[in-house]
Amino acid sequence: MMEQNKREEPTPITMVISEVAKLDRLREYEEWANDLIRAVKTFEGFAGVDIIRPGDHSHPEYVLIIIFDGFDHLKSWQESQIFAELMAHSEELIVGEAQIQKASGLELWFTLPDESRFMPRPAYYKMVIVSMIGVFSIVLLVNAVFGPLLDTLPYLLSLLISVTAVSALMTYPVMPYLTHWLNPWLYPTQKKVGAGQG
Repeated sequence: MMEQNKREEPTPITMVISEVAKLDRLREYEEWANDLIRAVKTFEGFAGVDIIRPGDHSHPEYVLIIIFDGFDHLKSWQESQIFAELMAHSEELIVGEAQIQKASGLELWFTLPDESRFMPRPAYYKMVIVSMIGVFSIVLLVNAVFGPLLDTLPYLLSLLISVTAVSALMTYPVMPYLTHWLNPWLYPTQKKVGAGQG
């Protein structure tokens, strides 16, 4: 059993850092975020990073999305001295405390932006529509790019490759970006809630 576990592929894991910057320290916070991005890119297993900037200037909440190829590499980053120094420095630039979450796979799809913790999750039909848009777009892309190759493979193998591509791309970057772009529709009360928190 242990040998079988060792052969399993690591599951990509995402760290989400949500912080509300002080209104008079926004420029410094932007510089801090850029420093963090430069630092994390040097770590083994780094797979991607993105920053969602606030849409409501009265409640400047930033969401940093950091992806590693597995838990061990994320742990190395989170336990590193540079991460500790960066997070200690951010305490001077933010209101309250940083909110740090870790998620893998589909857990992340509808947890961004982090402002959603102040309100109900999107309506079920909205989540279905956004997921459908993401899946449909990826299927079209996979068929356009790899269609000729997939047609030469056995049906089940071709299907497995397509499903794997859809699952991987939906987790990142498709769903985080879709939820960001469609944020006003998914969370129509975000500005009202954000203003109330300022």
